[in-house]
Amino acid sequence: MVYDGIVIGLIVGFLRAGWRNGITALSQIRIKGGLIFPILLATQFLLYLLHDNVSFIQQYNGYMFMLVYAAGLYVLVINRKEKGFWWIFAGVALNFLVMLVNGGKMPVSVEAASVLDPIYVDMLKSGDVSTKHAMLDNSTVLPFLGDIIPLTKPYPRTQAISIGDVVMNVGIFIYLQHAMASRKMGLSLLNQNNID
Repeated sequence: MVYDGIVIGLIVGFLRAGWRNGITALSQIRIKGGLIFPILLATQFLLYLLHDNVSFIQQYNGYMFMLVYAAGLYVLVINRKEKGFWWIFAGVALNFLVMLVNGGKMPVSVEAASVLDPIYVDMLKSGDVSTKHAMLDNSTVLPFLGDIIPLTKPYPRTQAISIGDVVMNVGIFIYLQHAMASRKMGLSLLNQNNID
């Protein structure tokens, strides 16, 4: 779901700032510890890739995902002055909390997941869906923070998301709008000063 906020934020940002100003603004973004994010994404990818082949990862993947989330929260905290980052932090923290209290797995509602491929729902029920998700049931702690919101047409991607995902994407959208639109305003003021 994080990609949705980025894509929507970029599209709206380019519409507001223009292509050239938008590219210039994006090239000037500086986030403290910014290289940590690609490392965390690569780590999650490796955990998915190696899950079925490495027994250690199968046994401890929940804890590993918690470490990935904790590192991500750290980067968000050190960038807390950036516009929108408290929203992103709140969304990630909600997802982290529900996963932490449920053994490192994100609970997924069968009802919400019913908009997905039936194979996914079968895998969810059998407990064989992925390293990161588990079926929401009566034993789930804080079930309202799990993936309980189904998205389907007219939304372009069918998926089940959490409240944390929504909050996080609002923050990503706010951040990108501020980063891209403020660059356009700065260029406009610079051009006016040059004209005067």
